[in-house]
Amino acid sequence: MTIHQLLLCLSLSMVCISSKPTEKKDRVHHDPQLSDKVHDDAQSFDYDHDAFLGADEAKTFDQLTPEESKERLGKIVSKIDEDKDGFVTVEELKDWIKFAQKRWIYEDVERQWKGHDLNEDGLISWEEYKNATYGYILDDPDPDDGFNYKQMMVRDERRFKMADKDGDLTATKEEFTAFLHPEEYDYMKDIVVQETMEDIDKNGDGFIDLEEYIGDMYSHDGDTDEPEWVKTEREQFVEFRDKNRDGKMDKEETKDWILPSDYDHAEAEARHLVYESDQNKDGKLTKEEIVDKYDLFVGSQATDFGEALVRHDEF
Repeated sequence: MTIHQLLLCLSLSMVCISSKPTEKKDRVHHDPQLSDKVHDDAQSFDYDHDAFLGADEAKTFDQLTPEESKERLGKIVSKIDEDKDGFVTVEELKDWIKFAQKRWIYEDVERQWKGHDLNEDGLISWEEYKNATYGYILDDPDPDDGFNYKQMMVRDERRFKMADKDGDLTATKEEFTAFLHPEEYDYMKDIVVQETMEDIDKNGDGFIDLEEYIGDMYSHDGDTDEPEWVKTEREQFVEFRDKNRDGKMDKEETKDWILPSDYDHAEAEARHLVYESDQNKDGKLTKEEIVDKYDLFVGSQATDFGEALVRHDEF
């Protein structure tokens, strides 16, 4: 049994063990905050450091001199400048910030990649993924736990094909990332909605009614008194989720619920950094402009830039 298979089984068993009547299941996908610190540049640039490097990387600032910090920041800038035109745009800076904030996703993909690229050709075919993940189950069509793994495999295949942009049933690392983390990709959002509706729509009518919506979050389990948060969710469904007031959520209403159009914190921070550093006000930054404001981006303490550079190179 592979690690992925073991984690799959454990996660399924933990659903049964850990779900309590008063616990709330959250299906809404939000972009995380860039930092838990207050964004007040008059006091410190800690928020900007967290945003630019990610909080975990920013915590390691404690050894570099200003000169060393500037030198390493210059290397980071070269990575951010994706088209190598000598300028860092708001878009490029936003992409870097999003990479820094979601580094854990790429680490997860890297771990799983090694276990599924069986022939080590730098690609993962559907057959490779299926054999690595479900091979032992296919050999045993009637597993002891009674879980419908074949149904899960069919669902995985559908998602794999959606992630596979060129339709060759082989995933590049980017396509495999979209397969494992579909909520991070615009072209995968329909499959996220479809899978969510299939999970919650118990009567199979293609919609999510109020009781299905509540039932996904809360089990009465013999308790006649609902917690206050359940009553609030009932109100939320009626007043906000069910926009056309027909008593159920369709695909678009479900999408608005689980994939809300959040404020883009990464873009706002990118615009802020450009505004503060753009000496000639041409709307983009040179390496010199960024290094001149190094304390805004990274301060004069140490950070593991080498690790950040290596990880970014991999993707």
